[in-house]
Amino acid sequence: MLLAAFAFTGPTVASADPPPPPTYRQAVEDTYNLVRAAAPNDLTSARGAVSALEAGTGTSQLEILSDLERRPPDFEDAKSRLLALLAALDDPATISDPQLAQQRLHDVLAMPRYDALHRPPSLLDRFVQWVRDRIDQLLGLLFGSASQAPAWIFYLIGAIGLVAVAIVVFRSARGRFTEGLLANEPAGPRAPADYFADADRLAAKGDRVGAIRNLCAGVAATLAGERTWEGSPLTVREIFSRAAEPERLNPLLLPFEAAVYGGRDVDAGTYERARQVAAPFRLPAEVAA
Repeated sequence: MLLAAFAFTGPTVASADPPPPPTYRQAVEDTYNLVRAAAPNDLTSARGAVSALEAGTGTSQLEILSDLERRPPDFEDAKSRLLALLAALDDPATISDPQLAQQRLHDVLAMPRYDALHRPPSLLDRFVQWVRDRIDQLLGLLFGSASQAPAWIFYLIGAIGLVAVAIVVFRSARGRFTEGLLANEPAGPRAPADYFADADRLAAKGDRVGAIRNLCAGVAATLAGERTWEGSPLTVREIFSRAAEPERLNPLLLPFEAAVYGGRDVDAGTYERARQVAAPFRLPAEVAA
């Protein structure tokens, strides 16, 4: 008789299953009841509410979980969010014609303003992501696999890049033009009269861009000394500002900047006006020579 009793009860115990997980709404309601009854700074109730919420909703309610995991827990905000969530679950938004709504959504996303959503990442985006991945890997090697690159590292790298670009642009815009600007000229300091002579020679050959460069070099050397063009840290505009009337040099300065920095040509009329502006500086240079 005893063996029969064991035989009868044995399968019943073995077949007992764990209770099913709560439904989404039940989990939200259980969490709300725990939060509503919790006292301020009650960490035990907060942990129980987190467990109850995750049991039915997983991690889909990050804002509420964040409130409950604060120290101290923010029960008031969590309670407001839970009430709003319960109201949304009890009265879900319905659409009378889902197919029409889907078509309208498709039409909106097909508008030109949303083209970026359909394009693959650009080369720049992929490069930035590649750099970020490499930095994350480096930090992982240094501080562990769980390390993530903080945002300030990318700001620092971007600032360094901008400073490097600014230095290159700044140095390229200085008054000391080398072989690329004044080709086929001897190295070292030159007398202003030499620049003016080269300007005449190049203008006669039709190279008005090279000629106007030499005119600027001659005027700069007359104003600030023979080594100005090769070694001065000042820009041409800054050197010309030393003249008694700097604005009168604009017919020479502006075509020079347009030609050197903007890649524009110099027509005959423009060069003639520049030559006339440089003439007063040419006479003392030729007398000194």
